[in-house]
Formats: sequence, C-alpha cells, structure tokens
Amino acid sequence: MRFFLDVEQREFARSLDGMLAAAGTPGAARAWAAGDTAPGRALWSRLAEAGVFALAVPERHDGLGPLPVELAVAFTEVGRHAVPGPLVETVAGAALLGRLDDLQGLDEDRAAATWLPQIASGKAVVSLCMPTVTGPYALDPDTADAVLVVEGDTVRLAETTGPVQPSADPVRRLARPLGGTFLARGPAVAAAAAHAAEVAALATAAQSLGLGRALLDRTVAYVEQRTQFGVAIGSFQTVKHRLADTLIALEFAQPLLHSAALALAEGADRSSVEVAAAKVTAGEAAYAAARAALQLHGAVGYTEELDLALWIRKARPLRDAWGAPAACRARVLAP
Repeated sequence: MRFFLDVEQREFARSLDGMLAAAGTPGAARAWAAGDTAPGRALWSRLAEAGVFALAVPERHDGLGPLPVELAVAFTEVGRHAVPGPLVETVAGAALLGRLDDLQGLDEDRAAATWLPQIASGKAVVSLCMPTVTGPYALDPDTADAVLVVEGDTVRLAETTGPVQPSADPVRRLARPLGGTFLARGPAVAAAAAHAAEVAALATAAQSLGLGRALLDRTVAYVEQRTQFGVAIGSFQTVKHRLADTLIALEFAQPLLHSAALALAEGADRSSVEVAAAKVTAGEAAYAAARAALQLHGAVGYTEELDLALWIRKARPLRDAWGAPAACRARVLAP
C-alpha cells in the first residue's frame, strides 16, 4: 500500500497552502467568531474554485469525487491555516446526500440534485448534525444555507436554530437545529449516515494534522528567537525533547491518515477502523502540539491578541469532534 502522495497531490497541497497563506485567514476567523461571515464566505468561494468541496461530490452532480485521499490533502491545509466555517460538515453532508442518492434516491432525487451542485460550486454552506455522534448541536447552523439532521432512520432539513452556545473555540459556533422537513426515511439512512460520519472523521483528522503542524512550525520559530540567559531557549535540551516528541506524534499520524483515506476510497471493510485510528492519533497529536505551543510560548501564549490562540483553541474541539478519543479507541480495539 502506498503512503506517499503523488506529484499532482503534492502540487495540490502546495497550491492550497500558497493561496491560504495569502488570504488572511486569521482575520477571517476573528470576523467569523464575531458573527461577520463575509470574509469567511469569500475564502469559502476561493476554496470552491480550487475544487475542495467538489472532491466530496459525485461527478454526476458536477463534482470531482468522491476522492478521499485528495480530500485529506485539502483538509490538512485547511487545518494548517485555521480556516473558519463548517467545512467538514459540508463535505460530510455531500457524502450523506450522495450515498442516499445511490441507495434509494432522495425525495427522491430532488435534494441531491438541488444541494450537491451548490456544494461543489461553493454556493451552499451546509451543516450536519448527528446527535448520536455530534451531540444535539450543529456547527455554525445559523450561517449555513442548509442544516441536515440525521435521527434514527430519518434525514430532515432543519428550518431554524436555537441560540448560539459557548464553545472552547469561539470560531466554532454551536446551536441546536430545530424543526424541518423530512428528506429521506428508511434503512438506507443508517448506511448513508455511517459513511458520512467516516468522511467527517477523516476530514477532521486531516484538519487536526494540519493544525498540529502549524503549531509546531510556529513554536519552533518562536524558540529560535526567544532568548534566556543570553541564548535561544530552543537550544535547551528539554525544549528540544518536547518539540521532538511533538514532531514524532505528528509524523506517526501522517501514514495512518493516508491509510484511512485509501481504505475509504477502496470501500474496504475495515475502513471505519482505519479512520478511527487516524482520528484518535491525529487528534491527540494536535492537542499535544497545542499544549507544547502554549507552554513554550510562555505568558504570551495565553493572549487572545496573538494569532496563535486561533490554532491553540481549535485543537481540543477538533480532537473530540466526529469521534472522541475513547470512542475511536473502542472502535479500533473491537473484535
């Protein structure tokens, strides 16, 4: 099994990295947290032009996919640059609609035909709530064009949302979806929802990996500049060991993420196990990177004014979203 990206995939990652580095994502994230979604939606359009959302949409609905490996590549860069919004939920919603369209036809085809082309083009922001996986809240439902809710053997399109709830990451705005109309009902919903949850877990794992790498890069740059006793603190052995441990954890997560993406692309029977292993490993590695970044930056690491906070505060919610560590470990260890 190959664990290396090919030339086109590496070039795709480089192009996204360059685009997002020049796009001012910290400003867009701060505006999103304050309720101003305009900069974030502009960034969303640029990602759509690069084909990010189309990777989760079937070709028959104007997409390019499904392409899980390329999706993992894209979301690693999304995490590296702390892009705001329900990006994971949008691609998971596309996976849900696409799989339901395959299995039974959606209301029967109208929902897929309506929303999937809009997702691929970036015109539609979608949130997805699965209470058995995500709890009762959806991410950014107040800013989404569509909020899909899966409960038991039904899928509904929510009509409104409750008040925004506080989150450890103020950029992640949570609210309870309310009301709505049914889109699909029956046993096919469970299979489609399980597939969508795997896609969401894979994308979140990739996001965590990119986040952890960004935190490590920023911390390495900081300890090379910060001096104590006349020398850079990066020269202290304890600091070197802490950063080496962080790097090892992130490097170990990389092949697990690619293996999970390949398993999902091939429809392997153990894809859910592979995705769970990648999710817990990448999530824990990113959380460890956040703790190291906070401690090695010292008091300045606690300030909200420093952009570093946008990455640090995202690490724990991503670790727990779409599969908390305990749930992922249980899935990996299940017979």
